[in-house]
Amino acid sequence: MSDDLLNILSNNNEDIDSQKLMDYLNDKLSEEEKHEVEKTLVDSELINDAVEGLEKFKDKTELSSFVDQLNQKLKKQIEKKKTKKQKSRLRDLPWLYFSIVLVILIILVGFIVIWKHLNP
Repeated sequence: MSDDLLNILSNNNEDIDSQKLMDYLNDKLSEEEKHEVEKTLVDSELINDAVEGLEKFKDKTELSSFVDQLNQKLKKQIEKKKTKKQKSRLRDLPWLYFSIVLVILIILVGFIVIWKHLNP
């Protein structure tokens, strides 16, 4: 099994081991272990959906390439969003600097006008 297949549920579930899930899909578990996995499937909608999706793949090499494609697309989407967020952050900064300088100039001009008015 590839590492991608074994890490399917690694971050989001402590109820079922990923290896046990893959053994269940490959029909390598004893009846008692199958029953335990099926109880977990009934209790968790997420795991049930994952198993249903994985059962649709007949060829395990196809599953592995599909996981690789999903990971590549996910990385591209995340990178695209990250780049867009950084660009928008950089676009906002010049306006921030401009507004700070403008406020300081207004305060400075106001101070000079008041000082000249009080000390003729």
